[in-house]
Amino acid sequence: MKKNRLKVAVVALAASVSLVLSSCSSSSSDLFIASDLPLQGGSADQSKSTNNAIKLLLKQAGNKAGEFSVGFREYDNSTAAKGSWDDAQCAKNAQAHVAAKDEVAVMGTYNSGCAKIISPVLNQAPDGPMLMISNANTNPGLTKTWDAGEPEKYFPSGSRSYARVCTTDDNQGAAAAQFAAQDAKVKSVYVLNDTETYGQGVAQAFNTEAKKQGITILSSGAYGEGWDKKQTSYEALFTKIKALKPDMVYVAGIFDNNGGLLVKEKVKILGDNTAVKLMGPDGFTGYPDLNKMPEAAGMYLSFAGLSTDLLLANAPTGAGAKFVSSYKKAYGKEPVGSYPLYGVAAVQVILAAIAKSNGTRQGVTNAIFSGTGIKIPANTSVLGKELVISTLSGDTLAKDVTIEIIKGGEETTLKAWTVK
Repeated sequence: MKKNRLKVAVVALAASVSLVLSSCSSSSSDLFIASDLPLQGGSADQSKSTNNAIKLLLKQAGNKAGEFSVGFREYDNSTAAKGSWDDAQCAKNAQAHVAAKDEVAVMGTYNSGCAKIISPVLNQAPDGPMLMISNANTNPGLTKTWDAGEPEKYFPSGSRSYARVCTTDDNQGAAAAQFAAQDAKVKSVYVLNDTETYGQGVAQAFNTEAKKQGITILSSGAYGEGWDKKQTSYEALFTKIKALKPDMVYVAGIFDNNGGLLVKEKVKILGDNTAVKLMGPDGFTGYPDLNKMPEAAGMYLSFAGLSTDLLLANAPTGAGAKFVSSYKKAYGKEPVGSYPLYGVAAVQVILAAIAKSNGTRQGVTNAIFSGTGIKIPANTSVLGKELVISTLSGDTLAKDVTIEIIKGGEETTLKAWTVK
């Protein structure tokens, strides 16, 4: 049977509504892929860079996936009022994806909490389940046993439809704790979290491994102490912490949640990041505003994947290096942070699934989770090595983590870290 033509398009979604506004062809035969990212607030630069990278990939592919024609569509899951992802907007977007009968897959989200809202809705989509692949979600519970009811509550249909191309926080948190103990020689740490799904998850993983490494945890609870993102001062918090004399403060969360003030007042009360070390997860990566802060100098960061620096160093003539070069020519600068390349990797998987499918939501999802699944060969993968998605869990088989430091106003790669 001749396949229906499939057109994947990107559409800007107004922050206050869930309707998709399309500048692309809207004929009845068109189908769409959408990105779902925070396009306002601190994450905006990295998210917009991710969308630009995806558009470039599609252009290079001739807007084709197998026999299907391909375009691109953008959704914004943030609001100006919140300045970051918004749970109500994520819920609206989920319904908009489902209602758009021509959409077959979503690339996103950036924030794990938003994914936990959208994923189960897509999983119950008509003619689905509908595929969702993230370039940045790291909370383990989306794909594996973690908190109560996870991950089953994210695929109520009984069939999986969520996947990701980055590793998870049980690996990222463990790597950060091992680095803290073995390289940074940390003996005691105070753990803070931003009270959101992602922050609590990576804090829990860090705490668990830090104890195994012999580090004394000075904070209490599985997630450490939560910081209030609406606070206008954290001096009292850090004054309390100072009395405990920690070697390090670990801030688990995202920079959007008042992370700038948190970093400033950590340094104000506890001293610079050589006196009392400061470390955060990849929720603090990819933010030029953070990197330029004098108080951020010397802050350690982890990234749940290989940084762009490492990707290019590992394969200087590979597909990733060629893509970054093309991106610089197209946009006049390098991608912001490392997640844009992972966004491209996610769309490479989606396009391969589309090419392998019959053009339906169910067909695209089945291409990922049945049979031999999807593998992107090393010579074409922008990640510089074969990209394999587990047909059982939807996780990438890679467990790469990068340790970075903020130096000279930039994120600088220190080393790749393999969890031991």
